[in-house]
Amino acid sequence: MKTTFRQPPAAKTGILLVNLGTPEATDYWSVRRYLRQFLSDKRVVEARGPVWWFILNGLILTRRPKSLGRAYDRIWNSELNESPLRSHTRRQAEKLAACLEGQGQIVVDWAMRYGTPSIDAGIKRLIGAGCERLLLFPLYPQYSAATTATAVDAAFDALKTHHFQPSIRTVPPYFDHPAYIDALACSIRMHHAKLAWTPEVTLASLHGLPVDFITRGDPYQAQCETSVALLRETLGLTENQLILTYQSRTGRKEWIGPDTVETMEHLARQGIKNLSVVAPGFAADGLETLEEIGLRAAESFIRAGGRNITLVPCLNASDPSIEMLHVLVGQNLWS
Repeated sequence: MKTTFRQPPAAKTGILLVNLGTPEATDYWSVRRYLRQFLSDKRVVEARGPVWWFILNGLILTRRPKSLGRAYDRIWNSELNESPLRSHTRRQAEKLAACLEGQGQIVVDWAMRYGTPSIDAGIKRLIGAGCERLLLFPLYPQYSAATTATAVDAAFDALKTHHFQPSIRTVPPYFDHPAYIDALACSIRMHHAKLAWTPEVTLASLHGLPVDFITRGDPYQAQCETSVALLRETLGLTENQLILTYQSRTGRKEWIGPDTVETMEHLARQGIKNLSVVAPGFAADGLETLEEIGLRAAESFIRAGGRNITLVPCLNASDPSIEMLHVLVGQNLWS
């Protein structure tokens, strides 16, 4: 006798977009809490022991929150009283959810690796909504242990505390995905078309990383180089027209280069007057793009002799961005 199996109902799937994080406010204690969580992550700072404890608690967490709070003040979303990163990530989740409406039982949420809403809270919300499957989407095109890996670590740490664990998948790094490259190229073309002047050079500024991360096997630098090479090809630019640089260098360790600000100043001294900067490693604008590049680095370029500089907005919740997210989610959902 042939056995007939009844087809089970389609399981509800939760999609969790994860970005880096942000303090709740710009005051000293809010920034200090955020910094403590960020700098206590062993994926970010591998140093441990009494020396590091003194540096973190006696120096960094005493001095840095005040200056970092002032930096956040310069770019804070005063209308919503939150950081731009939070605003953009929420909007990405909302627009992706609208895009996926009617395409099955899918719930979209968002979280931050540091600060709130936390990854644990996001997972709890999705489980509470009846999701039996979870697609974790770290919003980092290029993989690094200090970004993608720590987001995944936090998700699995959170799942350890749940009696029910949904089936889980993660979206892989998308540094060379055609949808990502096309979205970047589209955003650059659209932004440049609105300018009253023509950029002579465009810098692709990605977040830096200590060299010892790379020597221990982190593929980040190679993936950054691939992304920028594909972007050059798509835009029809040469290596001198689209230059890869790295920003946010800190501490005494050797970092991968060339450095973004040093490159800007060198170009200005060489006679380049019109400069464009794009930050293809950031899925949404935040402190590192709006304040570090759009304000401080831009001021350095002008002081060194430059005339015009523009920051191409990150993909944020633009139409090309949502189309890209839709493609990547579609390719990683359960069939």
